[in-house]
Amino acid sequence: MGLFDKLKGELIDIIEWLDDSNDTMVYRFERYGNEIKTGAKLTVRESQTAVFINEGKLADVFQPGMYELTTANLPVLSTLKGWAHGFNSPFKAEVYFVNTKRFTDLKWGTQNPIMLRDAEFGPIRLRAFGSYSIRVTDPATFLREIVGTDGEFTKDEVVEQLRNVVVSRFTDALGESKIPALDLASNYDELGKFMEEKISGEFGEYGLELVKLLVENISLPPAVEEALDKRSSMGILGNLNQYSQFQAANAMEAAANNPNGTASGGIGMGMGFAMANQMGQSMGNNQQQNQAPPAGSPPPVPPSVSFFIAVNGQQTGPFDMNALKQKAASGELTKESLVWKTGMAAWSAAGTVGELSSVFGQVPPPLPPQL
Repeated sequence: MGLFDKLKGELIDIIEWLDDSNDTMVYRFERYGNEIKTGAKLTVRESQTAVFINEGKLADVFQPGMYELTTANLPVLSTLKGWAHGFNSPFKAEVYFVNTKRFTDLKWGTQNPIMLRDAEFGPIRLRAFGSYSIRVTDPATFLREIVGTDGEFTKDEVVEQLRNVVVSRFTDALGESKIPALDLASNYDELGKFMEEKISGEFGEYGLELVKLLVENISLPPAVEEALDKRSSMGILGNLNQYSQFQAANAMEAAANNPNGTASGGIGMGMGFAMANQMGQSMGNNQQQNQAPPAGSPPPVPPSVSFFIAVNGQQTGPFDMNALKQKAASGELTKESLVWKTGMAAWSAAGTVGELSSVFGQVPPPLPPQL
């Protein structure tokens, strides 16, 4: 090899691009004065495309591979330049590397709630978000429509526009679908596939392909979700009467385990029974109120009043008014006896309870002492 051939070999350019950013979509290969030697080596790696631009006009496009640049593989540029066969001089051109790999996990979401009319809830507001992935399928169109003369174009420069397209079309699709709000979760895949077909044409106008679109969540406003949770809780509880009895039983167990002593434990258990009795009566009264009596029927009989009596530190009862009169007559119940009923804050002497005045009114006074 002669000296001239050796120098000529050293002047041959190597044109390539190694991307370590993971978010660059287009990179312009920088050359001093954009001058490229004939016979330069062009390396286009997998997931890349090289595009030559001459004086603002798109010329040749190279797919993955290794090329030695000559007039044979630069036909468009040769025509634009008017080169004859065997052209052997440096030339000027811009080289853009287009990244054709798939860009994943691009986020989309509604900035404001979507107003919809639901068959079950009426007017509602929904928020939605998800992700999508794209790739460049037409480098020439992508350069003309999106990139322009940007020397280093990243995905962040285009995702906002793409996100607006996704949100706008998703809002329209969701409104037209008429899917009930409670059934949306079972249609995420269908909505995603429908969206891919609906907006693939718009992405194609940019030289892009919408590879995948995922709907990750569609949610109601927090206040509506809270109301829905309460409604679900009611459905889970089922029979409220049984639930009230269950709660009363738990209260009785807690009172029985009170470490303050036998008397207080007995009083606590009595209060637990009273709570259960009160809840049962309350549920019964509610059911009676909800069922209107037939015309001409007498009003319902009022519930009887029952009292508990503390005897030797132990709670006994409850006893209705007839039983209390008998105990007062026999001396088991006196005005000093401690009594309690539902609604009273604490145990009180029977003589101070106005409802028991009729009980003691029928008891004869004590006999006078015999002389």
